[in-house]
Amino acid sequence: MSLTMHLFEHNQNQTVHSEGIASLVNRLGDDDGLLRRKARETLVNLDGSAVPSLIMALSNPSRDVRWEAAKALGAIGDPSAAPALVEALEDERFGVRWLAAEALIALGAEATLPPLMHALSESADSVWLRHGGHHVLRTLARNGLPKTVQPVLAALEDVEPAVECPALALRAWESLRFS
Repeated sequence: MSLTMHLFEHNQNQTVHSEGIASLVNRLGDDDGLLRRKARETLVNLDGSAVPSLIMALSNPSRDVRWEAAKALGAIGDPSAAPALVEALEDERFGVRWLAAEALIALGAEATLPPLMHALSESADSVWLRHGGHHVLRTLARNGLPKTVQPVLAALEDVEPAVECPALALRAWESLRFS
């Protein structure tokens, strides 16, 4: 087979694969829960190639698509999804927020803390972000948190978390970025 033919077939397979992922992501919004679950399970089994599409799906207008995308990203465990999962902590639907938090916990401190600290430093007025961030930090604390992050958890447990949290989260984020 010539190199040109090989490249053509490779590009054709990539297009088919991309179209297949798009079709599966669309099925995440199907009215049939069984079809949604099968689509999610198939996306999870694609060895990470569906992660970019699932990250985009976290912004979909359909709550079912967002829920399924968060659940799939948690099962895949790709650290590149952490910033989008942190954003999903502010989703209007509790189930999406919960799955995003659980996915961040599963990703672990190394992937989760930098985008979470950044978000808390900029949007600490968001009650949903603070609640989700607290859940994530409280759970991750079981395995120990970096010293710069511990005050953020304490601030989130304080009476007025929106007051101290932004500055402490910024300090923690800067510390994590440069360590």
